[in-house]
Amino acid sequence: MAITKERKQELIGDFKRSDDDTGSPEVQIAILTTRISELTEHLRSHKKDHASRRGLLMMVSRRRRLLNYLRKVDPQRYLDIIRRLNIRK
Repeated sequence: MAITKERKQELIGDFKRSDDDTGSPEVQIAILTTRISELTEHLRSHKKDHASRRGLLMMVSRRRRLLNYLRKVDPQRYLDIIRRLNIRK
């Protein structure tokens, strides 16, 4: 269920804002989105895995908080990230 180190580095490379950036909101949102999609697929086949469902809900709410922060600080970056990741508003 966890993303691989190579996949995480690939996401950081795609969404970083500068050369030494690893923790910007865009990077965090991209990593969370990948983890959310993988966990969603897991829960489609394991419907009674309530512990993982709780983790999924926590990740979704963390991503929502990051998106709200980004929308407040820089609306254009917010629109770019939801367009690149195909996230609903």
